[in-house]
Amino acid sequence: MHFTSEQRLDDGILERAFTLGEIPGILWTPAFASAPAPLILLSPPPLGLRKAYPRLAARARHAAADGFATATIELPGSGDRPRLPAAEQALADMRRALEAGERVSDEIIDALILPLVDKSVPEWQAALDALLALPELGGPVGYSGGVISIGVRLAVVEPRISAAVLFAGSFVPRAMFEEARQVTIPLHVLLQWDDEGNDRQAALDLFDAFGSREKTLHANMGGHTGVPQHAGDTAAKFFTRHLK
Repeated sequence: MHFTSEQRLDDGILERAFTLGEIPGILWTPAFASAPAPLILLSPPPLGLRKAYPRLAARARHAAADGFATATIELPGSGDRPRLPAAEQALADMRRALEAGERVSDEIIDALILPLVDKSVPEWQAALDALLALPELGGPVGYSGGVISIGVRLAVVEPRISAAVLFAGSFVPRAMFEEARQVTIPLHVLLQWDDEGNDRQAALDLFDAFGSREKTLHANMGGHTGVPQHAGDTAAKFFTRHLK
């Protein structure tokens, strides 16, 4: 991990940009942490870190107020990272299906999501190795947001993640339902009931498939970008309960 810049935000949070090989990322640490801070991994939407920065920084500030450090990395194929041609084609196919009022096929969903999961999860694990080597960071570790299938895979294969807040706002390959049955950590799942880009029934079926003994579904009316503030506050309390 190589830090490339740093700045103090208005509330004293230290924001540091870094690279991990060719992968860019950002680390936010609380202003006055007296001990190694617990860490929350903020998985971005597939928009690129530049476009997602305001939303990510707001979540980082909220987490820092509760004593958490947060970190994010650029997803494969996003931002300035090389494109994923198969995923680009699947995205175009998905948009054509939606514009025509057709169902998005399982084949399109698999081609769009599964390669992203396969590539992203080892990168998150490498980032976690580097982050937890820093003296100012410690466990336990939480995971929040992003493409829900990435969170499902990480919850299965990464034992250092103790709890997760997942956003049910992306298409889910059928293969992920079997992986969901292997998830055992506490989960808090956010669902926008009228999300135009999400299969609501698939999201409900995925929640039902999770093997966790503690899992909560927090559903709100509204579209993809309309998550209300109180939903975020509830997710923050979930992390405080499980990571501190």
